Amino acid sequence: MPTFDIVSEVDKQDLRNAVDQINKVITGRFDFKGSDSRVDQAEYVLTIYADDNFKLEQIFDIVNQTFGKRNIDVSCLDKGKVDKISGDKVKQTVTVKTGVETELAKKIVKLIKDSKLKVQASIQGEAVRVTGAKRDLLQETITLVKKSITDFPLQFQNFRD
Repeated sequence: MPTFDIVSEVDKQDLRNAVDQINKVITGRFDFKGSDSRVDQAEYVLTIYADDNFKLEQIFDIVNQTFGKRNIDVSCLDKGKVDKISGDKVKQTVTVKTGVETELAKKIVKLIKDSKLKVQASIQGEAVRVTGAKRDLLQETITLVKKSITDFPLQFQNFRD
């Protein structure tokens, strides 16, 4: 039986390369000369340090541009609250969401069942596995999910005949 998985992943190496590129851009920009602005990464958590809120927003614009160039979907970013460090200096944690959350997985399964396609969808940890009798049905399911779920980045992997 043909199957595939619906997942949401960000390649850790691509993320590290993007953060390195962001820090290079920050050090090269004239408006950041002499400031302690940078982006640190720990696994899937980014910490943005800046001298003030304006520079924090400027860095987030650089993050959006760099992620866009590297095909990392910015809708997977979850901004945390802005914390004051000392004086005007601020930091913000940004979490990179990976895995299909339970609520979204249930929404996807319900969408597939309501479509009356002859496929079965089941939640497997942080992924949704779809099984069908024919490859064409699975391709229709992929098209349906792509059209319906646009607010969260999804990938379709592990396609097996």
